[in-house]
Amino acid sequence: MCRRCSGSVTRTGTRCRSSSRCRPSRETRRGPLERRVPVRIAGFAFGAARLAKGVAVRTQTGRSRGRTSSRAQAGFLPALIVWSGWFVLLAGANLATPLYAVYAAKFGFSSLVLTSIFATYAIVLVPALILFGRLSDRFGRRPVILAGLGVAFAGLVVFAFAGSAVWLYGARALQGLAVGMISGAATAALVELDPHDDRRRAAMFAGLAQAGGSAAGPLLAGVLAEWAPDPLRLPFIVGLALTVVAAVATMMLSEPPGRAREPWRIQRPRVPREILGAFARVSVTAATVWATVALYLSIVPSYAHGFLHTQNLALLAAISAIALLASFATQVVAQRRRPSPQLSQATGLGLLAAGLLALVVASPLGSLALLVAGALAAGAGHGLGFLNAQEELNDLAPAERRGEVTAAFIACIYFLVATSVIATGLLDLRFSLSVSVGAVSLVLVAFALTGAGWQLRAR
Repeated sequence: MCRRCSGSVTRTGTRCRSSSRCRPSRETRRGPLERRVPVRIAGFAFGAARLAKGVAVRTQTGRSRGRTSSRAQAGFLPALIVWSGWFVLLAGANLATPLYAVYAAKFGFSSLVLTSIFATYAIVLVPALILFGRLSDRFGRRPVILAGLGVAFAGLVVFAFAGSAVWLYGARALQGLAVGMISGAATAALVELDPHDDRRRAAMFAGLAQAGGSAAGPLLAGVLAEWAPDPLRLPFIVGLALTVVAAVATMMLSEPPGRAREPWRIQRPRVPREILGAFARVSVTAATVWATVALYLSIVPSYAHGFLHTQNLALLAAISAIALLASFATQVVAQRRRPSPQLSQATGLGLLAAGLLALVVASPLGSLALLVAGALAAGAGHGLGFLNAQEELNDLAPAERRGEVTAAFIACIYFLVATSVIATGLLDLRFSLSVSVGAVSLVLVAFALTGAGWQLRAR
């Protein structure tokens, strides 16, 4: 009998098969003074709660408990730095959301130019991710994150001093390059800093950084542009300051000890034949929800300005931010209840379709309430759909092919993102912006309903 949990043991009084508390490990064979318990915490809220309750990894000696607790507390800060840096990067990449209409009026360009400026980010991001996604495996996480923040800094400088639409294209290209460089390094760092190498939890916090940063950027820019001087420059100056703080904090990071450096190679997007059908199914979910969010981050502020007849940039920014905040909240809440990933994706796509329909109807009715309700529903659908699509993809992909499959997954997402926003701009050359947004939204509704049915059949 095990003295701790009364389970069966393989060697009297030493190891138990029935309890995770008594699971065997090499450390149990060592003397008390020889035990080492490496602890790396990246699960921010989860890890902080465990530390606050004093239930960090337990050992049988008081000395080991003290050493474990101090290491856990020390591990929380590096994870927070990585997460915050990614958050700041995404916030900076979306500062221009409420300002595109102002730029269009100042520089005299059409909705097609506006949407193509936005899409430049996606067009550059995918090749950057393919080229630089594995760069941190060779040179380390910290140097690559710092380099990405440096490129993001340059993009914000170009935005702050933009003198024509060409400058805006250049700024968006730099931002796409920065996000493509950092995404792989930040995700890998969050996994390495997790105490249990939990890829699912690391993916969740990566998603929260993306949704939270994408919400904070437009909201900050809208508030500053509406109530502070120099609306086309001050938001980016604030973004520059935050980027500098994130870079200085990143310099404090140290590389995990004992991690082997791998040769750098291009991460080609490829999918094994045996998972091709399931890959297509989750990719439809992810691409549809991100294409919808792209509409909110690019053209919806101008669309809302047209039928609400308001010049309030803070209000227009809040509409975009609401969708991303709803996604953020949904991803947090969804961790507590975990139905099948297929059912969750179908539910998310259903919510997304309802939100898009509300977006379409809001224009002829001139309804702000309907616009906000649509943003909430679309954001919740995005959070639920993407979180579960990403997790199912991680389960589907063979470990040795996960990088290639993830690269293909992201390429599918940003292909539909770029296509949807550019199609909106092209339609606006012939029709009104309300008709253009409505047409693209209805196509995305068809994608969402088709994807939901596909998910339900796959249960």
